[in-house]
Amino acid sequence: MRILLAEDHIELSHWLAKALRDAHLTVECAANGADADALLHTQDYALVILDLTLPKMDGLDVLRRLRSRGGARAKTPVLILTARGGLEERVQGLNLGADDYLAKPFELSELEARVKALLRRSQGNEAPVHRCGALSFDTVTRLFTYAGEQLPLTPREHAVLEALISRPGRAVSKEKLFDEVFALDDDANIGAIELYIHRVRKKLERALPDAAAITTLRGIGYMLQPRPAKA
Repeated sequence: MRILLAEDHIELSHWLAKALRDAHLTVECAANGADADALLHTQDYALVILDLTLPKMDGLDVLRRLRSRGGARAKTPVLILTARGGLEERVQGLNLGADDYLAKPFELSELEARVKALLRRSQGNEAPVHRCGALSFDTVTRLFTYAGEQLPLTPREHAVLEALISRPGRAVSKEKLFDEVFALDDDANIGAIELYIHRVRKKLERALPDAAAITTLRGIGYMLQPRPAKA
């Protein structure tokens, strides 16, 4: 899950980005409205966390421009963060298409809960748990488990497996996985996905040898599938 965090307060931005990465999310940061607008025009995100008081372009203008473009990107969920407490501005933001609103100061636990809720809602996930055979992914706790045990994964391994389990029965291209696992400023190329697929496969084979496996569909991508029952 790749998120855009548009926040000009550097210390707060670093703190929030770390917390979101600890929750197994890929985070890209923009320190002003113009950069945020440019990224939203060219990149796909699962969610935008948008401060209203941004230099170079106000957060409401960023939101207005995003919603006016049309297409899939225009539907990206937006959570507004702001120290502005006036009812009029909250209403204006929601009328422009914001999906949620959180006033500063706020508790990190509340931000994380709202982020998770928006991500579930945007993916159309009525049930908070994805399953593939004996493997489960809880979208609330953001943990992979099997037989009551947690599957140990690095953040990028987690991102790869989440992208696969959240699309049951569908292949996910290498390019799509790369976009969801790596941020723009990461020093990586698309070939790195093969390495993480290999690592996740090994962990699934050790933990769930008869339950779930990643299938390679040549020229198409990868798919997470339950292993067929043995005769």
